[in-house]
Amino acid sequence: MGPLRAGTALSVLLLAAGIVLRQPQEPKEVWGYVDVRSKAHMFWWLYYANNPTKDFTELPLVLWLQGGPGASGCGYGNFEEIGPLDKEMKPRNTTWLQAASILFVDNPVGTGFSYVDDCSLFAQNLTAVVSDMMVFLGEFFKGRTEFQTIPFYIFSESYGGKMAAGVALELHNAVQKGTIKCNFMGAALGDSWISPLDSVLSWGPYLYSTSLLDDNGLAEVTAVAKEIMDAINKNQYGLATELWGKAESVIEENTDNVNFYNILTKEVPEVKSDEKENLHLMRLYQRHVRKMHQSSLDELMNGPIRKKLMIIPDCVKWGGQSRQVFENMAEDFMKPVIDIVDQLLAANISVTVYNGQLDLIVDTMGQEAWIRKLKWPDLEQFSKKRWKALYVSPESTETAAFHKAYENFAFFWILKAGHMVPADQGEMALKMLRMVTQQQH
Repeated sequence: MGPLRAGTALSVLLLAAGIVLRQPQEPKEVWGYVDVRSKAHMFWWLYYANNPTKDFTELPLVLWLQGGPGASGCGYGNFEEIGPLDKEMKPRNTTWLQAASILFVDNPVGTGFSYVDDCSLFAQNLTAVVSDMMVFLGEFFKGRTEFQTIPFYIFSESYGGKMAAGVALELHNAVQKGTIKCNFMGAALGDSWISPLDSVLSWGPYLYSTSLLDDNGLAEVTAVAKEIMDAINKNQYGLATELWGKAESVIEENTDNVNFYNILTKEVPEVKSDEKENLHLMRLYQRHVRKMHQSSLDELMNGPIRKKLMIIPDCVKWGGQSRQVFENMAEDFMKPVIDIVDQLLAANISVTVYNGQLDLIVDTMGQEAWIRKLKWPDLEQFSKKRWKALYVSPESTETAAFHKAYENFAFFWILKAGHMVPADQGEMALKMLRMVTQQQH
């Protein structure tokens, strides 16, 4: 296991010809690599909280886990969602740094600026992903002792939620044993791939109720969803991933290419790949991971950001191994982790689920369906509670979300948001962060 290698920056490189400007009250930031296994290198990027009235020691630390698997938190989550700057390198008004320090990490290895020296080293299942993340977190908290006592939360999105559940449970156990010193407080699962089958089974009814499928389309989507269910019931998870791709194609044909990440945004079909090998995986990759690597973000990460970081090896291209990350996880992709959420709740770990109203890929109906399957003894009490309307500010009259919580479980229904909640509803996402981390009620 290699040492924690880090670089620091006091300035932000703009896209314009090498101009360097200092941002007002610029957040302190550090980054580096951790060798989580021999020849497997994980990249991380930490921003210290940037609040006008509070020191970072008075605010929590948030680990952000992106989805895919293979989408980069250090790229997408940072510049498209919650980091201090957007991809035009302009300050973001709704950055989460106002309320927390943020730790982005490109995982699994091969994602973003993370890389492996040998193709046999890609993670192939959640166990391997969690194992690598535990090595990383162990090194991180050992190297940055200032964060050992600060409340620590894992926030996630999409497949990142599945990874977050696994990491949260393992981290809790490590803290109990004393092998990792940190003040772990809870996990937030955003539009998370916790139960793939429940998501798939709800696609048809959701699209039908929003006038995006007619009776014929509903019948076709229901038929392919049933095929996926049969494959999962027989533990044929690789086949289920293949059929999942088929289901998405059936939906695209019937809905005139609805956007899986926000049903109100029109999708432009990807050019189909000529590659015959793993064609279904190639299409899935293009649909769900390549999207996070739009050309402007690609140019930013492989241009000015690479230059600023100064530690990225010449042979590593941002997002260069992401397709292999996705394909290596194909067998694991459709496996549910509802049981892990149950274990988190039983261990009295705070669990928050939040979901965007306009998301299709992980629609809210599907999230509610797997929550009904929890064996958590307090589920009935949670279900009986009435939800409460939330507004972004006391002056606002528009409902931004609904919220319900009981004991250590909470749910946020985020209105007018798709799959990437902070990108679509930045103010509400920031308010939710403050509520989850107990800075606001």
